[in-house]
Amino acid sequence: MIPTPPPPPPSAEALRATLQQSLAPHLLEVIDESAAHAGHAGANAHGYGSHFRVRIASARFDGLSRVAAHRLVYDALRPFIDAGLHALAIEIRR
Repeated sequence: MIPTPPPPPPSAEALRATLQQSLAPHLLEVIDESAAHAGHAGANAHGYGSHFRVRIASARFDGLSRVAAHRLVYDALRPFIDAGLHALAIEIRR
């Protein structure tokens, strides 16, 4: 049996689309910072798709603590985390 190659790393566009659909943000920036982490733990050989920064504001965060808002973002991006996204810096904007 021929082994199946692993899927490609996630892209900023894929994370952005998922967050748009899940949280309907009115501000959203997804920045792939993977290249700056080359050689660090969790970095991959591709140079992209392992370390991201998300700046996000959404009405879904109204009345939530910062931790609860972060959980919503993590929950939305769980498939990417499970597929190898190593680091996610989240900046909640109000």
